[in-house]
Amino acid sequence: MALGNEAPEFDIDDEVLLMEAGIVLKEASNEKQPAAASGRTKAKQSTSLKQHKYIDYTRALDATQLYLNEIGFSPLLSPEEEVHFARLSQSGDPAGRKRMIESNLRLVVKIARRYVNRGLSLLDLIEEGNLGLIRAVEKFDPERGFRFSTYATWWIRQTIERAIMNQTRTIRLPIHVVKELNVYLRAARELTQKLDHEPSPEEIANLLEKPVGEVKRMLGLNERVSSVDVSLGPDSDKTLLDTLTDDRPTDPCELLQDDDLSQSIDQWLSELTEKQREVVIRRFGLRGHESSTLE
Repeated sequence: MALGNEAPEFDIDDEVLLMEAGIVLKEASNEKQPAAASGRTKAKQSTSLKQHKYIDYTRALDATQLYLNEIGFSPLLSPEEEVHFARLSQSGDPAGRKRMIESNLRLVVKIARRYVNRGLSLLDLIEEGNLGLIRAVEKFDPERGFRFSTYATWWIRQTIERAIMNQTRTIRLPIHVVKELNVYLRAARELTQKLDHEPSPEEIANLLEKPVGEVKRMLGLNERVSSVDVSLGPDSDKTLLDTLTDDRPTDPCELLQDDDLSQSIDQWLSELTEKQREVVIRRFGLRGHESSTLE
């Protein structure tokens, strides 16, 4: 992230703004000071107070706002500057590469905002988009005659979309499968708007000219995983796990009997020779083995 050498000048004397940021200002002392030092002291207090206001105000902002404030220090490049720094970056100059990246960080934020509420936070989307921006700087050729922002947009969108595909599912699907699944989901949304009801797999298959079995298989991949510990409602203490029943209830007495029987069998087997013990275990399917014949 790019930081400037000086803090921006701004006025935050608005009492409402300070209260919202959680800043409490103390009243100045009423004690009189010598007349000769009065002007200098007031000037120092005013400067110090503004600095403390800026620090407290910055701390009150969340991480996203802090990042947006920091990248705001980087000026945009003119077309001539863009070509100049791109050529420097191509020649391996780290300063040119850095300037190209820092001057286009706001482009990443603009694109990342379009993907909010898709499973990743805005900061995560910005981080992924920055990776695409870095890749675009490395691949950009200024001699082709088009603007860098046009070229970088494709790389930024690609890295963000791949991150959403890879990180927003509990069970990860390959990228090519997710892209194919999106085709089916897009068709389903179009049919929903057109038919005013949720389309059946047969209707989706007719639209895409695909086999019904293939449509059902792909739509089955879109099922979301739910935790059994999730609450049944905002006012409910019960979870999904509380509603599940055991289809094979076991009597505690039977468990104890099975445990005693296993211990007795192990004791009896220990009195046999190794070969006899192996024959008995294989014949009756003990210790996890399947029952086998003497043949």
